[in-house]
Amino acid sequence: MNETQQPSTIDYTIIFVVVALGIVSCFTLYTLDPLLSETDQGSYLKQIVWYILGGIGAAIVMIMDYDRLHHLVWFLYGFGVFMLLLLFFSFPPQIIVTSGGATSWFRLPGGVTLQPAEFVKVFLVITLAHVIVRHHEKHRTKTVKSDFLLLGKLVGLSLPPMGLIAVQPDLGSFLVLCAISSFLILVSGIQWKILTSIFSSVLLVIGVTVSMFFLNFTVVTDYLEESIFAHVDSRFYGWLQPEQYAQGYGLQLIKSITAIGSGQLTGKGIGNFQVSVPERHTDMIFTAVAEQFGFIGASLVLTLFFLLLYRMIQIAMESNDSFGSYIIVGIVGMITFQVFQNIGMSLQLLPITGLPLPFLSYGGSSTLAYLLAVGIVLNVKSRTRTYMFE
Repeated sequence: MNETQQPSTIDYTIIFVVVALGIVSCFTLYTLDPLLSETDQGSYLKQIVWYILGGIGAAIVMIMDYDRLHHLVWFLYGFGVFMLLLLFFSFPPQIIVTSGGATSWFRLPGGVTLQPAEFVKVFLVITLAHVIVRHHEKHRTKTVKSDFLLLGKLVGLSLPPMGLIAVQPDLGSFLVLCAISSFLILVSGIQWKILTSIFSSVLLVIGVTVSMFFLNFTVVTDYLEESIFAHVDSRFYGWLQPEQYAQGYGLQLIKSITAIGSGQLTGKGIGNFQVSVPERHTDMIFTAVAEQFGFIGASLVLTLFFLLLYRMIQIAMESNDSFGSYIIVGIVGMITFQVFQNIGMSLQLLPITGLPLPFLSYGGSSTLAYLLAVGIVLNVKSRTRTYMFE
């Protein structure tokens, strides 16, 4: 088998899409600036800075050999869990930030806040990909026992960060970690008969629980109200019956649907906002795009996301290194779920959770984490070689 002579390649399609999303993000934040509170004004300038810093970080990640992540994986995983433990114990208290009932941020010098959960998502992707590769290297012959062992490893490593994020409570990030784990378990090589039985059982439990909730079984609502997810039941009510809770739980959803629908085909024009949507520069930024640029503008944004994910999947399939492929699958799962959840909750397809729209919503931690993830994908692409004889 001879390797063809070719230089390291850069995927300009992914770079173009990310730059395009960055431009949409900063421009939309600029148009929203007059409507934001005094403390939030200037967010478009901060977003530009975060994109520059994230671009530098992505370039650094792209230059290094991603195979070195094998040696850093336990440090990254441990560091991520350690940060979540500090939030859990609220230590040190002077830099812990609680907002919206969730203790999820550190306050850094200069008034900058850091949300560890965003970086833990990427760290978990790398960790699970490493575990899958090392497991297959050790267990060349697949058996039911080895498959259950791998499943146990993946679930066991996912539970600590998931639990620590759940108690903050941050339902959105918790669900993203579930999606990352699920995507990687599905492609890990575990026998489908095992996966089918497990996922069927999980879906059955979820279905029974949701059915009981819809039937107003007090055992479900009482449990939710007393658990770490005490806010979940209100979000379900606001999702399913927004008109009935128009002055409370359903207000944000009603405003969101009204704003998106009012954009119609071509939108109202730049800066012409007539609907006031809460958290519009963060979780609900898609409504700002749809109201200004209508169905056409919203469709272009969705096309950019589709193109980004399509190229990532292509790179994962073309890579001749399983570690790189698994990492990209985890990143695809992370971005796919967040895009689907964020836009879905804006359209009443899904209940509202505090999840930003990747690359568009304002937020330093999320922007940095996504760009670092893109840097890893570009790294895998640049080190993929083609061979004359397969």
